[in-house]
Amino acid sequence: MKGLKPTLAAAAALLALGTAAVAQAPAPAQAPAQAGERGWPSQLVRIVVPFSAGSITDNLARILADKLSELWKQQVIVENRPGLPGTTSAAKAPPDGYTLMLTSNGHTVAGTVNKNIQFDPVKDFVGVSKVASVPLVAIVPPDLAVRSLADFVALAKDKPGKLNFSSAGVASSSFLGSELMKQGAAIDIVHVPYKGVPEAVTAVIRNDAQLYFAPIPNAQELATSGKVRMIAINSNSRSAKLPDLPTVKETVPAYDYDSWFAVLAPAGTPGAVVSKVNADIARVLKMPEAIEKLDALGAVPSPGTPQALDAQLVRETEFYAKVLRDAGVGIN
Repeated sequence: MKGLKPTLAAAAALLALGTAAVAQAPAPAQAPAQAGERGWPSQLVRIVVPFSAGSITDNLARILADKLSELWKQQVIVENRPGLPGTTSAAKAPPDGYTLMLTSNGHTVAGTVNKNIQFDPVKDFVGVSKVASVPLVAIVPPDLAVRSLADFVALAKDKPGKLNFSSAGVASSSFLGSELMKQGAAIDIVHVPYKGVPEAVTAVIRNDAQLYFAPIPNAQELATSGKVRMIAINSNSRSAKLPDLPTVKETVPAYDYDSWFAVLAPAGTPGAVVSKVNADIARVLKMPEAIEKLDALGAVPSPGTPQALDAQLVRETEFYAKVLRDAGVGIN
């Protein structure tokens, strides 16, 4: 029995540890979640944005980074790495929760439009949380003889192949939103991709293109100055900001498009960390200051579960692959 008694030194060590030792004793059923929430983050967290500074994606990431830094008492930085290199770096990062990525729904078409892709858009990532949806407004040149989307569809059917729609590129929301409308309305309009949003908008102002889908703040500003006309919004219901503007769905019933933005993490990131980040993003999206900043971008908070986001990634990757094939767009 003597050998079972703690030595005086050992007893003193235990006494010195005090309640800290008790606090660190694991509770079997809840240990993983508690460990993830208590021990993470213990260092800087990166949010990779595969878009340039000043983009909607970048602005959303900075809103999150600012508030998550406050919640976590750790620095959260935004790292802009435009294009495939940014997404690749996030996919290959250690799955420890210290690298996250905020991207758009264009992520779902990456494997369809790029030949030398070095990651799987679905298998190499785990969903963390949707962040926001950004309704887009269909704008046309002010001197185009249309007052509604129904007028535009009628004009396009009367002049097949004669009208153009501009976009910021094949993987952009402006392209996907327009292409879905084109296919749903069964019209023949020509896609003209531009380097970026400013060039695509300028094309409509100059009447080089006759249609573009722009975020609400941009569309409102251009329409107020008389540079464009707004004819529809692509949300499923009318916007409180533009209650008199019909939805695309009112003219094209089959239309269903969500221009979403979400946070992903490298596959293999601990579930406890994913759950914590998901819960804290939901907290941020309820903060008045964050809501105000999102509203200024024309963004609507849309948090959700990691599981729902994972399912959406799978579903939309398959769906948009078909949309792009039907549009004659494939691996380049």
